[in-house]
Amino acid sequence: MMKKGNRISAVILVMIMIFSVSGCGVREKKGAEQNSTREKEATTATRAPEKVLNVNSENKLIYCITPDISNPHFAIVQKACTEEGEKLGYKVECVSHGDDAVKQEELFEEAISRRASAIICDNAGADASVTAIQKARDAGIPTFLVDREISMEGLCISQITADNVQGATDVAKALAEATGGEGDYAELQGLGSDTNGKIRSEAFHKILDQTDMKMVARQAANWSRKEARKKTTTILQQYPDIVAIVCGNDTMACGAAEALAEFNLDHDVYIIGIDGSEEMQKNIIDGKCLATAFLPIEKMTKNAVDQADDYLREGSTGLEERQVMECTVITKDNVDKLNF
Repeated sequence: MMKKGNRISAVILVMIMIFSVSGCGVREKKGAEQNSTREKEATTATRAPEKVLNVNSENKLIYCITPDISNPHFAIVQKACTEEGEKLGYKVECVSHGDDAVKQEELFEEAISRRASAIICDNAGADASVTAIQKARDAGIPTFLVDREISMEGLCISQITADNVQGATDVAKALAEATGGEGDYAELQGLGSDTNGKIRSEAFHKILDQTDMKMVARQAANWSRKEARKKTTTILQQYPDIVAIVCGNDTMACGAAEALAEFNLDHDVYIIGIDGSEEMQKNIIDGKCLATAFLPIEKMTKNAVDQADDYLREGSTGLEERQVMECTVITKDNVDKLNF
């Protein structure tokens, strides 16, 4: 039989154990609540909106920075930016960097010094443009890219481009059909620093490499009509039996067509490009070129201006940074039916 003192000790021991367990539960509950609070605070901090880059919004000045407008494609960017910007009440300053990253950075610094509200840019290189755009961001000026992307996300408010893979793929398919998937061909490429040029070339080859066509020459014509004409002349002298010239843009395709016209070849040579320029469309009608892909550059640019206006007024575009627009393949079958 348990003695009275022992019974009291046992009761006290049980009570201590109960309070101890209860205390642990309370501490664990409080700890869990504190951890949950900290997690919520961390999530809120992570999701907090970035500072809106609208320090110069009241100045109503848009800087439009593009490559050389001797290329009609880039002239459209400046024209569309000016029209849309002025319609929305902005003054638009158009300048060209000529695909020179150093010149581009100088123009960004000029835009900063003039307290531009926003910058619309068709840039001078995916990697080379990062520093200039960062400077604008640090100065509180938002950048909206059209036509060409950069290699980083988070610096620009919008990057609006055409679906170059889809466009180049469709044009390459038109070429494969025209040639029956046979014969030698040459390729004229754009600037090595331009992401679009690489994307288009890879898309061309993804289709053509599945055929019996063989690339016998590849030259960089740097988006230039003059260089394309010169390079095509050399290629045709070396490889007069080629059946196609694959060009990374319409400007080079038109230069290639000029060179081809000087040769009296006894077989067809099909020329393809990308852009959908008016001159290229005319060459397709005249049978000088086979196909191109229309890039909606005017619409891309006007979208960028509209988004700049939304951002400066509302602090957001309501859209993702990267936006891709579909291309339309143009051949002799539909060139006179299209209305862009």
